[in-house]
Amino acid sequence: MKQYENEMQHALELYLNGSEEHDLHASEVAYLLKKIRSEDKEAFYLALSRLPQDSRGDVLLELPEKLKDEAITFYSTKELAEAVEGLESDDAADLVQDIDEVDEDKSEAVIAHLDDEDREEIAHLRHYEEDQAGAWMQIEVFDATLDETIQDARDRLKRMKELDEIENVHQVFIINDERRLIATIPLENVILFDFSKTFREQLESKEFRSVEVSSPIEEVASMFEQYDLSVLPVVDRQGHLVGRITSDDIYDVIEDRATEQIYNLAGVNDEAELEEDLFEVFKKRASWLLINLFTAILASIVIGMFDETLVAFVSLAILMPIVASMGGNAGTQTLTVMVRKMALGDIDVVNAKDAVIKEATVALLNGFIFAVLMGIVAYIWFDVPRLGLVIGLAMIFNLLIAGLFGAFIPLLLKRMNIDPAVGSSVLLTTATDVFGFLSFLGLASLILIK
Repeated sequence: MKQYENEMQHALELYLNGSEEHDLHASEVAYLLKKIRSEDKEAFYLALSRLPQDSRGDVLLELPEKLKDEAITFYSTKELAEAVEGLESDDAADLVQDIDEVDEDKSEAVIAHLDDEDREEIAHLRHYEEDQAGAWMQIEVFDATLDETIQDARDRLKRMKELDEIENVHQVFIINDERRLIATIPLENVILFDFSKTFREQLESKEFRSVEVSSPIEEVASMFEQYDLSVLPVVDRQGHLVGRITSDDIYDVIEDRATEQIYNLAGVNDEAELEEDLFEVFKKRASWLLINLFTAILASIVIGMFDETLVAFVSLAILMPIVASMGGNAGTQTLTVMVRKMALGDIDVVNAKDAVIKEATVALLNGFIFAVLMGIVAYIWFDVPRLGLVIGLAMIFNLLIAGLFGAFIPLLLKRMNIDPAVGSSVLLTTATDVFGFLSFLGLASLILIK
């Protein structure tokens, strides 16, 4: 590992010196810059000053938020404008937005340095909401009309590539005279066509998938996953081609969505975890722990209602955590499955009832199995047959509650327009602890105390 890092450091030095033999990817450069920053702040700024102009924008976008903000502050307005100019429209809009969040005056100055076309493109993309498809699209597209010959289109694409006007071309978007999208053709099919003929003569099918600019980006991500897409054309309400969304942007959406769900299920704010300020992270985590404290007190109140039973049968205090733990784990399994399936669109209003029934049934079956197992263990352990019956019945009841609440809570939060991942774990823990203790100690009071 150490040898690999040394080789990468050497490659970065050659890259910063302009060596064409060591062309690193922007993500690799960003990784090395992050390592340099952790060891030497001045060396980090020196490396920033030596970054090639044509890759500066891509590297900035790959840097972690904290380091990106430092770099934006370090670079001059002119240098940032040059970085923006070297990016595709969607990435350029993202970088301008990042600059704006650090320094609004600097952002305006950067935009003023751009040419009219770049300014218009960035302004056009920034007027969309962050969760809309239009905010994620790039305006650069390769399109062709029905009456254009394949050879002419090929020559035009070649010129665009030579001028670095477009990259990552996967499809030809066929449009009519009004720029309405009427078909898409993968490049792998185009190369099989007779280049002397027009697209109209070669086109066999006009079926295609597209997305409107106002569509939620989550729906777009689901389309990429479902149909294994590499690119998706973006149209306005009238069907005019206005841009495209490529898979590299959707990877970011999917990664952000998965990260947010994992953090939220644990009661952690995903944005807060990006903060370098320990106090800010502490505050965000403490707020959820405070809520959990109150729910734990509620469970303790339930236990306090059966203090006489616990005094009479000390063995109950030994077995009690087992009931709560099994319920909590079973509920977490159900909750995780439900939240993930809802995020993927596999569960909606139509099949929600079936999903709840399925999860409750699975939990009930597990309840019976572990009720028998734990009943036998309790009987052998304490030599009290009725104690085995108590914990067995409590196990069945609490695992059923875990399955029902684990499935029902995210559906309820979704109905209330609340992210199902946020707060679900706290509510679930409260339900399994309270009902677990209530069932176990309540049954003990009825069965064990004569």
